[in-house]
Amino acid sequence: MSLPDILKGLSLPAVASPLFIISNPDLVIAQCKAGIVGSFPSLNARPAHVLEEWLERITTELAEYNAQNPDRPAAPFAVNQIVHKSNDRLEHDLELCAKYKVPIIITSLGAREDLNDKVHSWGGITLHDIINNRFAHKAIEKGADGLIAVAAGAGGHAGTQSPFALVQEIREWFDGPLLLSGSIANGNAVLAAQAAGADLAYIGSAFIATREANADQGYKDMIVDSTAEDIVYSNLFTGIHGNYLKKSIEKAGLDPNALPESDPSKMNFGSGSGSESKAWRDIWGAGQGVGAVKEVGDVQSLVTRLKKEYAEARARLGLTETRKDAQPA
Repeated sequence: MSLPDILKGLSLPAVASPLFIISNPDLVIAQCKAGIVGSFPSLNARPAHVLEEWLERITTELAEYNAQNPDRPAAPFAVNQIVHKSNDRLEHDLELCAKYKVPIIITSLGAREDLNDKVHSWGGITLHDIINNRFAHKAIEKGADGLIAVAAGAGGHAGTQSPFALVQEIREWFDGPLLLSGSIANGNAVLAAQAAGADLAYIGSAFIATREANADQGYKDMIVDSTAEDIVYSNLFTGIHGNYLKKSIEKAGLDPNALPESDPSKMNFGSGSGSESKAWRDIWGAGQGVGAVKEVGDVQSLVTRLKKEYAEARARLGLTETRKDAQPA
């Protein structure tokens, strides 16, 4: 297993997942400065012209930071593109990503060879998220550089397979970059992801409860107050199964124990003016790892905690040698 150079040198072997509505330039810049890959969905920048403002700001601020910190540069950033046909902004957003030479593109809900070729043309790499081995094969066949295995317990749109089973099946045939998502909210889980066969952990829900995140304070507090038992798996809100906070469902006047099934054909990831956007604002997504989140703090404090727990987990198992690909502490 080997990582491309762009994914080496992280302070922690982790990528912050793109959080719909929540990930913004403040969050991404803080994640990158803390030494992990920061990311955001392009659809978070609304209306469409705002995306260029975000890319300009992120690119500029990270370049300035790197000039001032040559011995400990920021990690690269990633932009998530929804490839589903309902995303009427895809071509527009890809053109802007090409203009700013975004180093990493995360693709979801569809794999396209022409998209991967375009990203490669400006020197970027693509990571495609999948929920099973069949989709993993399709993504690599269409030219994705790496995979994000979204296993059971992940926040937002998640699969149902055990991370151990999913990673094992993928590693039987794929030795490229592999990220693992699913209930990873402490340093022990980061190391466990690597032990299972992944290269990097993919962390989302823990970053919702940070000051930089564009989330309602009630959402952040609910993350802190919740445990794995407070997570509900449903496809009602977007047409695709995902994990949500039970208390937010109850607050919306719904019974989390009796949610109807939605028609998957009704899912929509377009301009965001319809009812599906409102559902995302009112029903709050989170993964089963929320029990590890004990307070609302800043990104740097969270990453520092994760790094400390990760180092302690390695030491507990006798893995005390320094990671060769890590940034200086």
